[in-house]
Amino acid sequence: MTTVYDYAPKDPAGAPKPLSDFSGQALLIVNVASRCGFTPQYEGLEALQRKYADRGFQVLGFPCNQFGAQEPGDANEIASFCRLTYDVTFPMFGKIEVNGPGADPLYVFLKDQKAGLLGVRAIKWNFTKFLTDRSGRVMARFAPSDTPRSLEGRIEAVLAR
Repeated sequence: MTTVYDYAPKDPAGAPKPLSDFSGQALLIVNVASRCGFTPQYEGLEALQRKYADRGFQVLGFPCNQFGAQEPGDANEIASFCRLTYDVTFPMFGKIEVNGPGADPLYVFLKDQKAGLLGVRAIKWNFTKFLTDRSGRVMARFAPSDTPRSLEGRIEAVLAR
């Protein structure tokens, strides 16, 4: 059975970063952008990271410029913005596409595992979130408008397994 741990998206330097490095951890995978109305969610995502990391939880950020060109920077600019503005400590990956023919294979998998509202597979906007269990199975998909804080009950349930 395929899981998120079978994928190796690129790190900010362009080298493959195997998600198997996070094996045994629950993951919250998020397509992020620095110039979006939802950008303040970085604060809540970092709060989740700090609250649950010692229990085997990890937030993973995937910058994406497909929605309103709201992530125009390069890897260094994105990392600097996240660190200086929101004190982000969770791993950030290289900029990716989440829809269309150039969609990263990880996101093709995530969308196949959990469709959105009304069965729509496409990612609608920045800060769509996918929660996996410790086995790498996709357990839930959350809309951009779902705040990180609102996910705590689902995260707690996954970590309790």
